[in-house]
Amino acid sequence: MGEVVNLRLFRKRTARAEKDRVAAENRALHGRSKSDRKADEAERQRGAALLDGHRRDGPDGTP
Repeated sequence: MGEVVNLRLFRKRTARAEKDRVAAENRALHGRSKSDRKADEAERQRGAALLDGHRRDGPDGTP
């Protein structure tokens, strides 16, 4: 036979785990210094510029 599970406690446990997961995401996104955020943004912009620089355009200028 299977194990007896209290559904109320199971729901509370899963809700708590979900809240912890969301909190960890928010800490990773918002818990950084301004210089870290600016450095990440600059890196994203460099990557986008590099990718756009390697884009091949058609004869009429459209990609």
